[in-house]
Amino acid sequence: MEVVKIPHMEKEEYNRLIEEGYICRIAFQGEKYPYMAPFLYVFDGKFLYFLSTKYGRKNDLYRLNPYVCVEVERYSSDLSCYDFVTMQGYLVQEEDSITKKQVRGMFVDMITKNSLSPNILAALGHAPSDPIESIATEERSNIWKLTGVTDIVALKNL
Repeated sequence: MEVVKIPHMEKEEYNRLIEEGYICRIAFQGEKYPYMAPFLYVFDGKFLYFLSTKYGRKNDLYRLNPYVCVEVERYSSDLSCYDFVTMQGYLVQEEDSITKKQVRGMFVDMITKNSLSPNILAALGHAPSDPIESIATEERSNIWKLTGVTDIVALKNL
């Protein structure tokens, strides 16, 4: 019996997957076991950006070791269609004030475009009753950028 391998996606395909998505998982290197957490993200065509609350285990692990694996996936409810991409790299905290303002604006646009619930604001350091625009005008969260990507695995169904 021959083993059937899942086909690889081309760069244009996995870039489209990343561009169309907005939620991912990030695996941090824990002391003994990896620690995985869901994140909202935006993609500017070159970098993935994440908003992270300024508290929690992910921040502690980031400070200890910024090397991570990020996974973006898409699948149909019956799993007849699926694709995913994993990227190994490291996170850096964005410090440039112009870039931070642009990225925060991208998050506001992404949340609005996708009609996400205001409840998502709690994951970004805001109250669900806050206006979405407060993401852009207040710095209650860190902005992390995925960079130094050394390995990309992108697969799709047959």
